[in-house]
Amino acid sequence: MLRRIARLTTGRIALGILATVGLLAVFGPVLAPYDPLESGADILASPSWAHLLGTDYLGRDVLSRLLDGSRVSILGAVQVALIALVVGVVPGILSVYLGRPFEWLTLRLADTLVALPFLVFAVAVTALLGNGIPQAMFVVGIMVSPLFYRVARAATLSVARSQYVEAAIIAGASVGWVIRRHVWVKVLPPIAVALANTTGVGFVVVSSLTFLGIGVQPPAPTWGGVLAADLGYLSFQPWAPLVPTALIMATVWACNLLADAIRDVTGEAGRALLNTRTVRAGLSGAGREA
Repeated sequence: MLRRIARLTTGRIALGILATVGLLAVFGPVLAPYDPLESGADILASPSWAHLLGTDYLGRDVLSRLLDGSRVSILGAVQVALIALVVGVVPGILSVYLGRPFEWLTLRLADTLVALPFLVFAVAVTALLGNGIPQAMFVVGIMVSPLFYRVARAATLSVARSQYVEAAIIAGASVGWVIRRHVWVKVLPPIAVALANTTGVGFVVVSSLTFLGIGVQPPAPTWGGVLAADLGYLSFQPWAPLVPTALIMATVWACNLLADAIRDVTGEAGRALLNTRTVRAGLSGAGREA
């Protein structure tokens, strides 16, 4: 799938941005030129060779805080997506095969979670369990899981009604074998699209919570926290929020762009487009050789 995604321009852009963001999560704290928690005498300084993005209201290097805070921000978004994936996909698939009581129970639970405002609920649970990103992201992942539940259930229903699946069940195949052999292949593409979209949603939630000072103990740096600090001093540094805002927007945009690329390469229209491009490339190459 990655190879087909890379053949699309949108896919290459999304993969490039997300690869850069991933490198920031891994190497950002190492690349930080200063201690992100160390205050200095140079307060609210403009960008210079010493401080490429200037300093904040406590004299801390903004670039170092953004690089160091990238790991918390990115891992929080990934945690939301993975928790929602596990909690939503498994019940969504099994609801088709485990009978009406299990189906009714999971549907009502999904409807209940959809009705709850997950950001407010995450704040409330964080206040009860302690101020930390893992607690907040666990709650948000649970709240977002109905998206995966509905996607997995819809894709499974479309496969479960096919003749080859019904023939396998009549022949004595177990539910686990049918899911592994037939269902999972059909369910994987829409789940991949939902995973990319949910990662972007998770990133927005992480940035929103840390912007409000929830989930991270000050003075630990995060992209949302740096943005919140910059907004308090716009009269001195009107340009300061641009960099953290651009990082957040680029990451969320790349996640949505990746979701569109996955949808394109896994759909019939997308596969036809890729095949047409391959044929044209082959014809043009043959024409040059001639």
